[in-house]
Amino acid sequence: MTTAQTPTPAGTTPGNPPLGVAMIGYAFMGKAHSNAWRNVASYFDVPAFEQKVLVGRDPSGVAEAAAKYGWAESATDWRAVIEREDIDIVDICAPGFMHSEIAVAALAAGKHVLVEKPLANTLAEAEAMTTAAQTARSNGVQSMVGFNYRRVPALALARELIAEGRLGAIRHVRAAYLQDWLMDPESPMTWRLNKETAGSGALGDIASHAIDQVLFLLGDQVTEVSGRMHTFTSHRPGPQGLEEVTVDDAAWATLSLASGAIASVEVSRVATGQKNSLKLEIYGGKGSLLFDLESINELGFLDATVPAREQGFRRILVNEPVHPYLEAWWPQGHTLGWEHTFTHEIRDFLVAIASGTQPSPSFEDGLAVQRILAAVEESSAAKSALVQLSNPLSAQPSEGA
Repeated sequence: MTTAQTPTPAGTTPGNPPLGVAMIGYAFMGKAHSNAWRNVASYFDVPAFEQKVLVGRDPSGVAEAAAKYGWAESATDWRAVIEREDIDIVDICAPGFMHSEIAVAALAAGKHVLVEKPLANTLAEAEAMTTAAQTARSNGVQSMVGFNYRRVPALALARELIAEGRLGAIRHVRAAYLQDWLMDPESPMTWRLNKETAGSGALGDIASHAIDQVLFLLGDQVTEVSGRMHTFTSHRPGPQGLEEVTVDDAAWATLSLASGAIASVEVSRVATGQKNSLKLEIYGGKGSLLFDLESINELGFLDATVPAREQGFRRILVNEPVHPYLEAWWPQGHTLGWEHTFTHEIRDFLVAIASGTQPSPSFEDGLAVQRILAAVEESSAAKSALVQLSNPLSAQPSEGA
């Protein structure tokens, strides 16, 4: 895949119509993706496209959102939308239980597909989606899963430093993604707390991000998993009174990687005082890296090859034009935010479509994460110390930011 620092192709050539985009889902992720679709062409050289239609179940709600978020029209039937000849791209921001059905149908209809993480609610669904993506790819139809933190400039820089050998052989990684929006036991029941609609709780919601970062930063594969999941509040108030919470509030995992590195992953949605804290620590034989999403523009780097008297973590403000994605934005020192990661994601997806190359992360990458999530669940349910990943992907992790 073309990386953030390589020249991008010009917009569509004369005579080529703009790519028609349909987005399914208009809540939290739909709002974030809509912001990216509205703004990406103002900062990056991408193929011409049009925000054709926003799809949702509530006619008045989706119509209001479409007008607010810049979509030309709204609709309630996603099946009819993906059959339209003026739709070339389908962006899936619906809840996880809908991902597989929509993605498989859209790919079969010849539409390029972007789907929010995690790839699916179950391993079987993720495998079916990956098979559909491979078939579609042979016909020039592209697909990508939306792990937007790959597009944080500081994390893209971290990957570059690791790939350049600046840290030497990686020994271990610590990844912690902590939130507190469910700390109050009186917080109401939502679809995210029901296994049938959400698949899992903190595990699929935020551990998927943390695990993807381990794979992305190291370019590695997981071979063994041990895990634990826990639900601290078993029932929450809902329309039917107190309703059972059927997903986890927090999860822990230890991952063994093919390179010999070990990664620990901890996630929680009941970590009081932590709003959206993704912390990553990468320790190698020649150096170390530190990152915290709540300081999104900064990367801590320690170079252990210099004399001990000069060692110490130094702060890199990742806002220079030479840093990933920054050439399109503001003068150095003018910081970027969380929302920019989605603009970068849409940029990379459009560039890949225009160049006919596989976007990253691929559905195969999403499936790799899904297998690890499933192994954590298996280990936790069986109270097993170790689960072997005996069915590794035949394809290597895709390249690029």
